Amino acid sequence: MLSNMTSILIIYYSRNGSTKKMARLISRGIETIEGVESKIRTVDSKNDDDTLVEKSELSSCDGLIMGSPTHFGNMAAPMKEFIDSTTEEWFNGTLINKPAGVFTSTSSMHGGQETTLITMMLPLIHHGMIIVGVPYSENKLNSTLSGGTPYGPTHVALKNSTEISEDEKEICINYGKRFAEICKNNKN
Repeated sequence: MLSNMTSILIIYYSRNGSTKKMARLISRGIETIEGVESKIRTVDSKNDDDTLVEKSELSSCDGLIMGSPTHFGNMAAPMKEFIDSTTEEWFNGTLINKPAGVFTSTSSMHGGQETTLITMMLPLIHHGMIIVGVPYSENKLNSTLSGGTPYGPTHVALKNSTEISEDEKEICINYGKRFAEICKNNKN
């Protein structure tokens, strides 16, 4: 029996905890939408207590959101390794026409957060996914003094703080809500 519940898979890698916190905030926004659930998974269980993602979850999700810290303006190696392992899913068209989103955390204001988001988007576009960003109707994009971009939620760890700012939190939660609505409508 098929479920009417819309399921969104959030996969992430987190080294210092910021990306993990963002995953939970985005999930909180998703869970506010009736009929939508989120599943949080990690790509590196040795550094985390969340369940390790299984590639079979890609076919069962209705949308996918990926998060990685910024490493030299790019996604971290564990996330890249997972994406590089999805060739079979690419051949089978597993993710075609499903909504996709990305988020990141960086340790400096000009640390490459937007290029990291774009590097995560490129394989998703190759998979045939539909990219969902943060529109400028999100008021916090205009007031944030830390993270937040139209490409996806971001966190800037100013002075090595892993604490997510209030603006960043609101962007993450509102992004989760928007993404959930889009996935729900896409499924119907």
